[in-house]
Amino acid sequence: MTEHAVVIAGGGPTGLMLAGELALVEVDVAIVERRASHDLIGSRSGGLHSRTIEILDQRGIADRFLSQGQVAQVAGFAGTPLDISDFPTRHNYGLALWQTHIERILAGWVDELGVPVYRGREVTGFAQDDTGVDVELSDGQSLRAEYLVGCDGGRSLIRKAAGIEFPGWDPTTSNLIAEVEITEEPEWGIRRDALGIHSLSRLEDGGRIRVLVTEQHVGATTEPTLRDLSEALIAVYGTDYGVHSPTSLSRFTDMTRQAAAYRDRRVLLAGDAAHVHPPDGGQGLQTGVQDAVNLGWKLAQVVNRTSPESLLDTYHAERHPVAARVLPNTMAQVVLRRPDERTKALRDTMSELLGMDEPRRRFAAMMSGLDIHYDLGEGHPLLGRRMPDLDLVTANGLLRVFTLLHDARPVLLNLGEPGGLDITPWADRVQLVDAKYLGTWELPALGPVTAPTAVLIRPDGYVAWVGDRTQLGLADALTTWFGPPTAA
Repeated sequence: MTEHAVVIAGGGPTGLMLAGELALVEVDVAIVERRASHDLIGSRSGGLHSRTIEILDQRGIADRFLSQGQVAQVAGFAGTPLDISDFPTRHNYGLALWQTHIERILAGWVDELGVPVYRGREVTGFAQDDTGVDVELSDGQSLRAEYLVGCDGGRSLIRKAAGIEFPGWDPTTSNLIAEVEITEEPEWGIRRDALGIHSLSRLEDGGRIRVLVTEQHVGATTEPTLRDLSEALIAVYGTDYGVHSPTSLSRFTDMTRQAAAYRDRRVLLAGDAAHVHPPDGGQGLQTGVQDAVNLGWKLAQVVNRTSPESLLDTYHAERHPVAARVLPNTMAQVVLRRPDERTKALRDTMSELLGMDEPRRRFAAMMSGLDIHYDLGEGHPLLGRRMPDLDLVTANGLLRVFTLLHDARPVLLNLGEPGGLDITPWADRVQLVDAKYLGTWELPALGPVTAPTAVLIRPDGYVAWVGDRTQLGLADALTTWFGPPTAA
């Protein structure tokens, strides 16, 4: 039986990001992935939002994605574009980049970090005890892990086998998305009718066609067939345009569900295994990748015996409310895309509201992930929010905050008197950096905030403690997030 500290079921963006996070801090992690290669056929997600790009920047790999995609204002709500070009972030835009490229780049990073991938296999079952999890694979092999993480999608076997409830709402609409060849010239572009939204567009290769079509009926849970696609096209366009040779064909609905718990003892869930919702607003991949970055460092500290197992409880406490907020905003957007005149009137009203500055800023910060706020108690507005990527003046010259996070290690940033903070009992796990920052402190949607004298930044880039000329609460915050002090 092969042993690993952590086994991840599923090698999509969430699983890859989590594997990278763990490997960065030298945790023995492996991925089990049913696909024989990381090539993804079809469209899936179409890009990255601002906060996800920031997270990749925190690890020093954002440029790999930016060089492959198209920078654009991609944030929007129910078809109303939301410009974030005036937001206080280095990445005040989104990135148009198909998921197949996102996965390929993440897989390359994970390969560099030496993560083993069990390809062409999937987890078929597991049994957990007090010290670990026995994981059964489809080829008869067994793995032993301290922790198993299900990143295995909306139909997650891990979630079902763990007995975790998946409450929510059944679908009201069903769509087929495909990449195909056709024999007749189609009606290009987007069409709206009583059924929903449909579109036909050329792929980058110039040969194949990308099809999106809303089906007449909801309810099919089987894998879609070419015949299903043909019938759906005929129902909308009166012809199927001689559709043939699909390279990808999938069905998505507006089913909206969330796992009741993100953890059952030594089994955890992330990404679509923990939450499913319609693709409106492009929030699914983002939420999954950010689940991974929240979980990774916590799991690493528990595996490395730096922190007690109770640290893992903060994963559900912090990430469950984030997805619980995504679900209703996608449901609202589905309602707003209905084609009838009353819904159009509501959509126009929403669009007018979102054209005003304050609503635009609020909704744009939500849709781009820049307003995420973990509840870490009362205090400075920075507490529990993303740390801005400031240009710091240090003894070693100019330094970006995100550069300090490349190794996924926590940072205590001292902006007051140099040498004024002593964290010797945590010096083995927290970097202490003396620096100056001369600009204003500004947060998306909130605006300017009071400059702190010190900030404790977690490996995921969120602020765990803010100092205001005193060190009140610092030792408690260090202990809570990075384990008890080392004895002198």
